[in-house]
Amino acid sequence: MNKFKLEYRAFGPRALLIEWPRMVNEEVLNDIIKFKKMVEEALEGYELIPAYNSLTIISAKEINHESLTSQLKDIYRSTYTSAKVQRKLWHIPVCYDEGFGIDLEAFSMEKKLPFERIVELHTEPLYTIYCIGFLPGFMYLGGLKKTLHHPRRSTPRLKIPQGSVGIGGEQTGVYPQESPGGWNIIGNSPVKVFNTEHENPCGVSVGDKIKFYPIDRDEHKLITIQVDANIFHLKTYELDDTGK
Repeated sequence: MNKFKLEYRAFGPRALLIEWPRMVNEEVLNDIIKFKKMVEEALEGYELIPAYNSLTIISAKEINHESLTSQLKDIYRSTYTSAKVQRKLWHIPVCYDEGFGIDLEAFSMEKKLPFERIVELHTEPLYTIYCIGFLPGFMYLGGLKKTLHHPRRSTPRLKIPQGSVGIGGEQTGVYPQESPGGWNIIGNSPVKVFNTEHENPCGVSVGDKIKFYPIDRDEHKLITIQVDANIFHLKTYELDDTGK
């Protein structure tokens, strides 16, 4: 039995967009990830891009949308027993020092929360990667405590340093490269989630989990040196098929 009613529509001559109900939750995300795996096992020659409530299927050549839609509907109607999805939990260090958290003081005043409480609330959840985009390796994370929800800055900055950890609306994330940005910056991580020197530049995947842990400036400096020397390895743990 299908869990959701899906919408299929042409997304240009070489792509097809599949949409789930417009909600952000893990049940929808798990369904998308499993369906993606099923499509990868059944069809060849396509690039599949998952997001919050959609899966985009891209081909190097023009698509017969009607034929492909029919195939996809058959795949979705089949069982998910063969779709085993490997997911990981990543532990990412963050320094919440004011020198890195350029919006931390203003954020603290507006929220009427001391720095220590902000750090506690930000490092407590197990975040879920719902989407990767905006920049290569930029993780849109769900699971931020409601107390920390905060609108994006009215005026974006032209340069946000690499590794900056920010809050934008109901989400949090890490800037994988220096870029413009309008999120509230509360810290910095010395690790590189996206690294072009690796065979797989972006190690994280949609559906993976993220756990932040606090470090001080000295630890940040040490890890930065280790990352530059390519000897630092993030702590990762395998999750079961449900993402737990």
